[in-house]
Amino acid sequence: MEKNIIADVFGTKVFNDDVMREYLPKKTYQGLKSTIENGEELSPEVANIVAHGMKEWALANGATHYTHWFQPMTGITAEKHDSFISAESDSRAVLEFNGKELIKGEPDASSFPSGGLRATFEARGYTAWDCTSPAFLREDALGVTLCIPTAFCSYTGEALDKKTPLLRSIEALNTQVLRILKHFDEKDVTKIDCSVGAEQEYFLVDRDMFMKRDDLIFTGRTLFGCMPPKGQEMEDHYFGSIRERQAKFMNELNIELWKLGILSKTQHNEVAPAQHEMAPIYDTANIATDHNQLVMETMKKVARRHNLECLLHEKPFAGVNGSGKHNNWSIVTDTGKNLLSPGSSPHKNKQFLLFLSAVIKAVDENAAFLRMSASNPGNDLRFGADEAPPSIVSIFLGEQLEDIVEQIIENGVATHSIKSERMDIGVNTLPSVKKDASDRNRTSPFAFTGNKFEFRMVASSMSIAGANTVLNTTVADVLQDMADELDAAEDFDSALDHLIQRTLKEHSRVIFNGNGYSEDWVEEAHRRNLPIVTNMVDATASFLDPKTIKIFERQNVLSLTELESRAEINYEAYSKVINIEAKTMIEMASKQYVPAIIKYVTKLAGSINSINTACPEANTSVQTELLKKCSDLLAKTQNALTTLIEVSNIGSSMPEGKEQAEYYRDTVFTAMNALRSPIDELEMLVDKEIWPVPSYGDMLFEV
Repeated sequence: MEKNIIADVFGTKVFNDDVMREYLPKKTYQGLKSTIENGEELSPEVANIVAHGMKEWALANGATHYTHWFQPMTGITAEKHDSFISAESDSRAVLEFNGKELIKGEPDASSFPSGGLRATFEARGYTAWDCTSPAFLREDALGVTLCIPTAFCSYTGEALDKKTPLLRSIEALNTQVLRILKHFDEKDVTKIDCSVGAEQEYFLVDRDMFMKRDDLIFTGRTLFGCMPPKGQEMEDHYFGSIRERQAKFMNELNIELWKLGILSKTQHNEVAPAQHEMAPIYDTANIATDHNQLVMETMKKVARRHNLECLLHEKPFAGVNGSGKHNNWSIVTDTGKNLLSPGSSPHKNKQFLLFLSAVIKAVDENAAFLRMSASNPGNDLRFGADEAPPSIVSIFLGEQLEDIVEQIIENGVATHSIKSERMDIGVNTLPSVKKDASDRNRTSPFAFTGNKFEFRMVASSMSIAGANTVLNTTVADVLQDMADELDAAEDFDSALDHLIQRTLKEHSRVIFNGNGYSEDWVEEAHRRNLPIVTNMVDATASFLDPKTIKIFERQNVLSLTELESRAEINYEAYSKVINIEAKTMIEMASKQYVPAIIKYVTKLAGSINSINTACPEANTSVQTELLKKCSDLLAKTQNALTTLIEVSNIGSSMPEGKEQAEYYRDTVFTAMNALRSPIDELEMLVDKEIWPVPSYGDMLFEV
């Protein structure tokens, strides 16, 4: 019988547990597992043997090079390749890889974003092997490369990457959760982790069309373009039948991801035309983060094999839904228990209610910083309207939990839970369906969905490390105070009930089960004094909030210096993105749109003159009116172009930092919109044969 393809290929490119058992001596294997599972220090002897086994496995699979694969503050991954070759004599090459090379690498730290942590002349930085995330093989035009997940830090020890703070936050959460669990007789639990599943939304467009659009090439989104007659209003693309070309892409994508040990589970068409989604099964936060980076890289690579381009920008097309990345987060023990699972009687589950109240408090007290963790320039274009969570961070609990919370606030304890029912669909041949105890709310940025929280604000192109670092750290900090209080209590049960009630009463303002898209919610949020942060520049200020600094330093996740550097990186990144977009618009308008429009109006004027010469009595009012309208819009275009050039020059000459970012947000971005408006209007008037770039209709519906 032929093997199933999933079983046949899954994990074949991963240095996983089965491979370690095969290539490592039993004692070495046990030593490495102790480091992975218990955080014990890895001895140099064990590292050398692991390096040898890893090299032998890689060579057996055709590898010629290895790399320390890390995640700098660019938000994407980085790597430097070294071959296994080591010349021992003039006659032959020896293949070597030792523990020192496995554990430590030395990339140039000053060439990555550092926010002032590294000056240009201070180049030294280090990558350090993260043995908790398995090494893997990547096969491409370079051949087969052994990729070793690593952390990245400066010569002076500060984190220069996304992974290091995430690992620190996991340790902080582990420490405080274990303190809480000792009060609930969870004697078998020795370690916890946060479980994460990151749903990934993306667009697929024809690559030939993509290459004709400088805005897509340089910025990832269309800076010009008007909607076609049909968009997503018929709601026929969502969950629709997957067309052949995209299906071939998805089939190959799944196989490539399965080889890398990524549990690719779900695939479907999303709401917007040409938009799709892939969702994996949950894994630990660290591995899930590494996997999501690989998902994005693999999507890009596989798409090009099918002459497609995968767009991960949050808003590649104005007027249709953008893309996000829903980050499903929960806390699990090494005994397999999900601490955010309510159980059959959640009103009696005091352990669950305590962790629930801790998350509610953490989100309420750190809403602005949580919003920051999902911020990039693309997400500013996506938030709000009827497609994405609003900029207001709130929590959806659902009918069952909201009822329990209200009981606890009013009475100190809850006495009952709303039970799920069975639904009769009304057709005898169909089975009755058991309903969940609560509905779902797609408008909530932070929704409880049965046994986890779904953080729906994360941007589609972002690393999920930042969002999970903030969640882990802020929840850990709340749990530390709770553990201190319970440790000092004389009557634990009474203290527990009082703690849960007080926490829910003080932080219930962040709970909202209604329509997050409505204007009424904005007004209500103002009344509740919830932070409303509409853009990345304002969100970045929360890095330097005294409360943020206190929490992240207390949990040993980010120091003041590291927080300051990340704020500076954010401001610089925002300015650079908008500057690139502005320069792209200037170039496209100057070299493509304006010449094309001039060509059209010249042709139109010539047509009018020819008609008048051939037949003076002919009525050319339609052509004349069209000529006048196009000429007026052309003049508006030129004026807007001149303004954008002027303000862009001012912005690029300003010192990097907050003031420059604010200028790009308020002045340059406004000028960009002013240039787009007349050109988009002209697209509806100018001959399609003359228009210089593929239209939205071409890209969204021709794939």
